Amino acid sequence: MESRTKGIGRQSLVIASATFMLIAAAIGAGAFGGTSVDDLQDGALSAQGSYLAPAGPAFSIWSLIYLGLIAYTVWQALPAQRQDPRQQAVGGWIAASMVLNGLWLVTAQFLTLWLTVVVIALLLAVLARVIVVLGRFPARTLADRILTDGANGLHFGWVTIATVANTAAWLTQIAPESWAQAADAWAIAVLAVVLVIGAVAAWVTGRIAPALATAWGLAWLAVGRLTGEPLSAPTAIAAIIVAVLLVITGIVAVSRRSRAVGAAAQSTSR
Repeated sequence: MESRTKGIGRQSLVIASATFMLIAAAIGAGAFGGTSVDDLQDGALSAQGSYLAPAGPAFSIWSLIYLGLIAYTVWQALPAQRQDPRQQAVGGWIAASMVLNGLWLVTAQFLTLWLTVVVIALLLAVLARVIVVLGRFPARTLADRILTDGANGLHFGWVTIATVANTAAWLTQIAPESWAQAADAWAIAVLAVVLVIGAVAAWVTGRIAPALATAWGLAWLAVGRLTGEPLSAPTAIAAIIVAVLLVITGIVAVSRRSRAVGAAAQSTSR
């Protein structure tokens, strides 16, 4: 009875967190009289906010992420998932990520730019924890793999590049003008860090969703630096290279994991 009650509590927490996230997303999109994200913080969070800001179309990935998280929320609320060990281990962390997702939008709407950096950094850390936990509890069904690993993998991959863009926007606001002379070098160095984070995530989890989401953001970052302000061909080229390397790493990691699972299955059947 106690286990069943805890399961219902976890499922309810995820539902409540998803509801908060969606309401905050509506506010962040400019509904209910709010200001759209592009116009918040004096435009610092727009596609022209920094060298590391993706072009506008990149943000359409949020629709896919939200749809995935909604589908996950409905699926995890089914009785079959109530006492599932995997959901018991990861459900609270996913709920926390949804709350922080919504909190970022509220912070951007009503508070200061540096606080948005704090919130999105916490969101990235929580999503990294989600990815680690999912790696410890392999999915047993296709639905679990798509809805839990897929939706949260996309969330993690996109927030990786969003954290970079958010932090760069804040630094652009406060940095001395002399820093602008080394902007390309700083941008390339940060993109190298993104490559390391994305490659490690792909290799450890054997999932391609995080790499695809980050590569999507990087591709549009390249478009932004080639076609809009601030222009930066070196940053664009670096972003393209990192995006390609991440996708390749993701494909290799998935292939490696599939071979390992197949070998384990053959060993068990003997």
